[in-house]
Amino acid sequence: MSSISKKAENRIIRKNILSIILPITLENVLQMTSGIISMAMVGRINPIAVGAIGMSNIVFNMIWAIFRGVSTGVSVFVAQAHGANNYIKLKKIVTQTLFFSILLVIVLHQLLFWNANTLLKIFDPSQELLANGTLYLRIISWGLPFITVVLIVAGALQGMGNAKTPMKIAMIMNIVNITFSYVFIFGKLGIRPMGLKGAAFGLLIAQIIAAILGLKVLFGKDGVLTTIGDKSPINIQLKEVLPVYRIGLPTSFETIFWEGAAILMTKAILTYGEIAYAAYQLGLQAEAISYMPAAGFGIAATTFTGHAIGSKDGEEGRKYIRQLIKWTSILTLFTGGVLVFFPKQVMRLLTNDGEIIKIGAMYLFVMGLVQIPQNINGVFNGALRGAGYSKIPMIIAMLGLWLIRVPLSLLVAFVFKVSITFIWVALGLDLIFRFICGLILFMKKDVYGSKSLIEGE
Repeated sequence: MSSISKKAENRIIRKNILSIILPITLENVLQMTSGIISMAMVGRINPIAVGAIGMSNIVFNMIWAIFRGVSTGVSVFVAQAHGANNYIKLKKIVTQTLFFSILLVIVLHQLLFWNANTLLKIFDPSQELLANGTLYLRIISWGLPFITVVLIVAGALQGMGNAKTPMKIAMIMNIVNITFSYVFIFGKLGIRPMGLKGAAFGLLIAQIIAAILGLKVLFGKDGVLTTIGDKSPINIQLKEVLPVYRIGLPTSFETIFWEGAAILMTKAILTYGEIAYAAYQLGLQAEAISYMPAAGFGIAATTFTGHAIGSKDGEEGRKYIRQLIKWTSILTLFTGGVLVFFPKQVMRLLTNDGEIIKIGAMYLFVMGLVQIPQNINGVFNGALRGAGYSKIPMIIAMLGLWLIRVPLSLLVAFVFKVSITFIWVALGLDLIFRFICGLILFMKKDVYGSKSLIEGE
């Protein structure tokens, strides 16, 4: 009888996991596909255009990372409020964080727009690369307020266990991005070819439409938050906003550390030439074949951990994490295997340049070997964030970047001056180090005995 009960319980757990994992996975696959298609279109322009996007994205992502972290903070608080059935608190968290974040991102956008050229000079690019990067960065900077809305809406909905709606918004955003980018880049429907500028405008239009849809989902006539009874006006109360930022910003800093390290990584890789850097950028896009589908498991870990803590049911949280680790491993065996066994074929989807394919294929092979520890560590990090331990993943990431990835890469490029393959190996060693640290700290922390972040509300 107990055996039957356990099987039934496992079926329910798997069903609940799939209700979040499948939409998030599809959303990530859509984003990955959109990124690959967009980069493939840009890759048909010239290597300079690919490099310009790569440099610009590093700077853009420094600000994007802030609000990606805030989105995680919102998701953690919403998950715990949802688990405790405290919907008034849930509404306050989302509305006030969203309003404050829009005001903040407008200020940051202005700083980025007017200083784009200066910021890109950090990479010491050629004049042509700098001019292209400045043009692209200034255009996409206008999308920051809109992508901030999209991020926070997705974080709130996923925290409530609703992953389908963000998936639908992402689907529309990606279709719009691909369509407009194609029309603008290559000059279709009577529009003159715009090249790199067209890619930027296609992305901007897609972000605007996605933000409008997200706001409608939250605040429309039958919106998610409109149906909650609290009718108090939206105003900023720092007591509601600051805890969200306190939990979310370590995740932001984790990404910012990476973007800061990416500046030095870019300098190191550019010593091998702009062809090598283009191969790296395209390789990052191709790597998403494995990483992006599995990334949803980390988000699910945050959601289910938050629900378990909010409802004070730690044992249920443990069961969910065990299942998430199991299915992450199974998925990654297939997706990581594609990178290990078919790296050249994957690179050929993005470019027809033989030298880029050769360099990028070796990158994909090395990354494919470390996908399982990387993706399982994503589940550990998600569970730690769901319990409010968001500083731990940040510290591990910082140590991996600045003790392993960056120093070894700089040594390879500037001191030993050996094959770029050794830089790819340094990246792999960093990911293995993070997995080991994440496993040790996850096992030491009493994640499911943690105090609820909204307790006492």
